[in-house]
Amino acid sequence: MNQITRNQANSTPLTPLTFLDRAATVYGNSISIIYNSTSFTWFQTHKRCLQLASSLSSLGIVKGDVVSVLSPNTPAMYELQFSVPMSGAILNNLSFRLDYKTLSALLIHSESKLIFVDILSLSLALNALSLFPKNTPSPKLVLIMDETLLPDQIPSLPKNINIMNTYDYESLVAKGDPNFKWIRPDTEWDPITLNYTSGTTSSPKGVVHCHRATFIVSLDSLIDWSVPVQPVFLWTLQMFHSNGWSYPWGMAAVGGTNICTRRTDAPSIYNLIESHGVTHMCAAPVVLNMLSNFNKNEQLKKPVHVLTGGSSPPAAILIRAENLGFEVSHGYGMTEVIGVIVSCAWKREWDRFPATGKARMKARQGVRRVGVTEVDVVGPTGESVKHDGITAGEIVVKGACVMLGYLKDENATLQCMKKNGWFYTGDVAVMHEDGYLEIKDRLKDVIISGGENMSSVEVEGVLYMHPAVKEAAVVARPDDFWGETPCAFVSLKDELNENDIPTDMEIKKFCREELPHFMTPKTIVIMKELPKTSTGKVKKHVLRKVAKEMGSTSLPPSQPPSHRLISRI
Repeated sequence: MNQITRNQANSTPLTPLTFLDRAATVYGNSISIIYNSTSFTWFQTHKRCLQLASSLSSLGIVKGDVVSVLSPNTPAMYELQFSVPMSGAILNNLSFRLDYKTLSALLIHSESKLIFVDILSLSLALNALSLFPKNTPSPKLVLIMDETLLPDQIPSLPKNINIMNTYDYESLVAKGDPNFKWIRPDTEWDPITLNYTSGTTSSPKGVVHCHRATFIVSLDSLIDWSVPVQPVFLWTLQMFHSNGWSYPWGMAAVGGTNICTRRTDAPSIYNLIESHGVTHMCAAPVVLNMLSNFNKNEQLKKPVHVLTGGSSPPAAILIRAENLGFEVSHGYGMTEVIGVIVSCAWKREWDRFPATGKARMKARQGVRRVGVTEVDVVGPTGESVKHDGITAGEIVVKGACVMLGYLKDENATLQCMKKNGWFYTGDVAVMHEDGYLEIKDRLKDVIISGGENMSSVEVEGVLYMHPAVKEAAVVARPDDFWGETPCAFVSLKDELNENDIPTDMEIKKFCREELPHFMTPKTIVIMKELPKTSTGKVKKHVLRKVAKEMGSTSLPPSQPPSHRLISRI
C-alpha cells in the first residue's frame, strides 16, 4: 500500500465551476434564472458563461488577474460568479452600497484589471475611478445594461465615459466562443475569489479563497440545509456578500431555479414568493425582521425555508417569522470562511418544545457542518471552555473553509491564524452541555461593567421583545465609576401611533423586568435608522464612537439625549 501514489486521474483539482458543466447536461432544459420577464435554461446559462469567459480572455485577462463586479442580484451577476473564474481570473464581488471613496480604495488595493458595472451604479464607479492616482492603472469598464428598467429609471450616460475603455456586457457575451475551453486551476489552492470584509469593527480587509474551499463549502451548504434537487431559490441575500454564502455554485450543483431581483423590500419578496413558488432563500436577520414586521397576517401558501445568519436572530423575530410560514434555520459564518460553517442542526425531540423553547434553541448557532474539520470555543491559553453554557471563549476553526489569507496583509493574517493551526474568529461564545455553541458577542463588543462581563447580544434580544422596537444595537458607554455601562440604540416600528411611541424611560423599565440590574441599558437612544454596512450589519464601531462622545454616564454628559432623541448618523 505504501507504493500507491497519486495519479493524474485522481489529482485533478476540485473546483465548483464543474457544477455548471454538469448542470448543462442534467438540467439543460430546466429554468436556471428568472428575472422579471427574462428567463434562461441551464443550457443557455452554461453557454453564456463560456462565451463571456472567452471574451474576457480575448481582452487580455489572464490567470491571476482580478476582475471586479459591481451589481445587484441580476442574471449578469449570477453568470459572473462562473464566467470570471472560468477565464482564469480571480472574482472580486464589490458592494454597490459602498461610498465612492471606499470603492476606489478597494479597486486600487486589489489591482483590478476590469470592472463590470450595473447601469445604476455607473456614477458610483466613475467617481471611484476618478480618484485613482495618475500613475495607477485604471481598470477597464464593462457596462451591464438592464432592459427591464423603465426609461426614467436609467440615468443618462455621463459625458466623461472613455468609450475606448468601456465595453457592453451583452456584446461580450454575443461575440464569445461557446466552445471555449475554460481555464482550470493548476491546483485546488489557486485563488478563485477576493472578498472584502464588511468592516463592522475595522477597515475592510481582502479575503482570498481557493477553488478547493468553495467546492467543499458549496456542497456542504446543500447537504446541511437538506436542499433537494431543483429548488426555487430567491436571491434576497446579495451575491456580493461572501459570494452569496456559496449558493450561486450550489444552485448549479442541484439544478435550482434562481429568482433574481434588485429589490429586497417586503412587498417585493412576498410577491416573488407567491409568483414563483419559492422554496428556499437566505436572509440576514435584518431582512427576516423586515418580513416579520410587514403588515401581513395570513400565512404563506407553502412553507419557505429560510437560512439566516450574520448575527443571532432574537427569539421574538424567529417566532413571528415561523408564524407566517417561514421555516427558519440558523447558521454562523463569516467572510473568512466563505459561507455558513456552523448550523443549529435540529433534533426531533425539540419539536415537542413550546414556540418560545424552539426559538431559544434555534437562536443558538449550533455545531460544525460535516465539511468543517473542527470548531471549538477556547479560553485565553487555547484550552477548550467548559460545556456549561456560561463560560465564554473565542470561536476557533480548522478546515478547508478557512481563507488562504488577507491580501497584502501578512500581519493581519498571522494575528488570526498564528496559534496551533486554528483560525481565531474574534467571536465570543459559550459551549452548551450538548455540544452546541452560542455566540455571545464580538470580542470588541463585550461590555465590562463593574467587573461583570455582559453580552450585548443578550441585551439586544430583550430589546427586540419590546412590541415597539424594530431594531436594536447595544454598545459600551464609558463610565467613571463602573468603567462601562450598556448603551442601547433602537429604531421603532414604522406603523406605530403617536400614543404608542415609548420614551427611553419606558424602554428601560421594560428591560429591568427582563434583565439583571447591571445589564439594563443606562442609556437609550432612539434613532430613525441604525447605521449599517453594505451587507445590512449594524455598524457598531460607529455607535461606539457616538457612545464615547456622550461621555461618562456617572457625570452629566455635555449633550444628554432627550426622551425621544431622533438622530441620523
